[in-house]
Amino acid sequence: LSTAEQPATRPGAAPGLLLASQLIFNIGFYSVVPFLALVMTQDFGMTATAVGVVLGARVFSQQGLFLVGGMITDRWGPRHAMLVGCLVRVSGYLTLAMAGSFPLFLLGAVLTGMGGALFSPALESLVGQAEERRRDSSGKAPALFALLAICGEIGAVAGPLLGALLLGVSFSWAALAGAGVFAVMSVVLWRHVPARVPDGAQMPPAGEKPGARADGIAVMLQDKRFVAFGALYSVNLLSYNQLYFGLPIELTRSGAGPAALAGLFAVASLLTVGLQWPVSRLTHRMGPGRALTAGFTIKGLAFATMAVLAQFPASGPLQLLPPLLLVAGLCLGHMCIGPVAMPLVLDFARGRRSGIYYGLLASLGGCAVLLGNFVLGPLYSGASQPGPDAVWPWAVMAALTVVPAVGLSRLLPAPR
Repeated sequence: LSTAEQPATRPGAAPGLLLASQLIFNIGFYSVVPFLALVMTQDFGMTATAVGVVLGARVFSQQGLFLVGGMITDRWGPRHAMLVGCLVRVSGYLTLAMAGSFPLFLLGAVLTGMGGALFSPALESLVGQAEERRRDSSGKAPALFALLAICGEIGAVAGPLLGALLLGVSFSWAALAGAGVFAVMSVVLWRHVPARVPDGAQMPPAGEKPGARADGIAVMLQDKRFVAFGALYSVNLLSYNQLYFGLPIELTRSGAGPAALAGLFAVASLLTVGLQWPVSRLTHRMGPGRALTAGFTIKGLAFATMAVLAQFPASGPLQLLPPLLLVAGLCLGHMCIGPVAMPLVLDFARGRRSGIYYGLLASLGGCAVLLGNFVLGPLYSGASQPGPDAVWPWAVMAALTVVPAVGLSRLLPAPR
């Protein structure tokens, strides 16, 4: 993954810098945001409704603006989009450090989400270009998106540990430390990420000159195959989000209690860090069509298993069996799907700037989570107790995963 692998005629950001950026970005994020609810309720006595509005606004401002972030990436270049994203997040963290009222917490959360919406599509675009340079120059198995997932997961584990230490002093210090992380990151990106990757960094189809193809949202939306691919792929984020929405409800049903939640998230992180690399090598040998089908099938089996087990009471050591199976299935499926789907975006882009493509993919996932959780919410109300009513949310999710498991392999782009 060294910069020596990059052909001199097609320069770009060093892969190691991009992976380190993902690691640091997640450390800075998870050292602050997971503690917002705790600080707002315990330190400032705010209601659960206020907390829900703040956290929901953060998610919406990030997921909902990913498409805008992709458009800005293509217009300004990845470096400028990442820099602005870091600076916007610095402003969000500084606002949170000074916050003592609901409006300031809301503003800080929204700015934090907007920073992520600017940063992530730009980073994914650069990683995609680096992945393509490696594929064209050496024919090696796709690796960077798998390593990106590993680095992101390590950051998701290390961030809360750092945040917990700083929270012992005060939340303001934790937020200021997070702002400092992103400020330093801005300087590093400014010095080491190229201002503009040449148009030839993504090779157009045979017979077309670099830069000859039209860019923009209208051109992308005319690609019905990609829009359909993104719509089916959005089930991936919806299903993985059930670790945050459905898993706590399952812990109530099984009697394991909320105390087991932290341990199960640790299991999810360990699975990702330990297995992402070998799983990615296996899926590369399988090919994208079969890998995507396998990933969604694994997730579907996890939900189907939950639909069966949720009907019966659990006791003793068996209390943790259903949630463990759910976590393992969702994580393994996610490991099969993400690193395979991300490089395919470059094949859909066909030499166009890819930021907007990654942005649309992420925004479709955010819409799926918003709409899907709205539908699943009433179904989960009956899933906190063993019985027939507990079947429905898991059965609905199992049925949803069948659609991309069958359909995505028919929507693959032509290889470049």
